[in-house]
Amino acid sequence: MIHIVLYRPEKPQNTGNIMRTCVAIHATLHIIGPITFSIESKDLKRVGMDYIDDLKMHFYPTYEDFVKENPSADVYYVTRYAKTVYSTYDFSKNIGDVYLMFGRESTGIPHDILKEHQNKLMRIPMVPEARSLNLSNCVALVSYEVLRQQKFPGLATEEAIKGPDFLFKD
Repeated sequence: MIHIVLYRPEKPQNTGNIMRTCVAIHATLHIIGPITFSIESKDLKRVGMDYIDDLKMHFYPTYEDFVKENPSADVYYVTRYAKTVYSTYDFSKNIGDVYLMFGRESTGIPHDILKEHQNKLMRIPMVPEARSLNLSNCVALVSYEVLRQQKFPGLATEEAIKGPDFLFKD
């Protein structure tokens, strides 16, 4: 199972989009605080739509609380300071839980945390002049790579609501 970990997210719209993505891929969302908005905010509910009713989510007041509650978590840290591209990691044989941590929109994951986990840092390639991509886009990009490598376990790979042949029905 994939676990998305947000380190002190700042924008409720991004967090709402990430909540929706987590529900769509059966991922658990972990939010590390403190945060500057309410998890109950109307912005989150509007962006997350009715999807967030099915969200599996945990909130931790601090990073230390996250570590204490998840002592054996296999965490990968997505950062512009990584030297290894996210698609380089092999998740095809991974049968355990994978935790993907993403940092604040303004400052990312604290450098002391990154320095402690240098062998688990992953980078999303972009032009040298770009500082970052949108947080919710990064979560979708990296989590879907993990799922692709695992052959999308438990996810529909054809239209399930209207039927696989919906386009061809008269």
